Amino acid sequence: MSPTRLFVPLALTLLAACATQPKQNVTVEKQGECPVQMRNGQNLILTLPSNPTTGYRWSIQDSAGGVLHALSPEVYSNPEDAGIVGSAGISTWRFQAFATGTGRLRLTYSQPWAPEVPAVKTFDCAIAVN
Repeated sequence: MSPTRLFVPLALTLLAACATQPKQNVTVEKQGECPVQMRNGQNLILTLPSNPTTGYRWSIQDSAGGVLHALSPEVYSNPEDAGIVGSAGISTWRFQAFATGTGRLRLTYSQPWAPEVPAVKTFDCAIAVN
């Protein structure tokens, strides 16, 4: 079998695989970047300032479950160069668009053991998937 006969099907397979991959990640770091327009298959990376040492945590109230599904739980990271115990860091969530439609991604920043106390921050973002 000639090398050309092997190369053409392989090249077509690679092109087809590239065409089905999500186009790029969508990153949101503040509510002012909303609403978010996405394509089916795209990943959404949400990063919000966080400091769990104060007892406050972000909790998901609405995950836009009709159009997004979570790829991972919250990941907290503290900047390496801060060098200060208890300094603030970043909480990150990863979602993927899986269906056409709209939804809301809403999180609140509060102390989980004090549900009667109102949240000190709210993140509310409209999501539209085409």
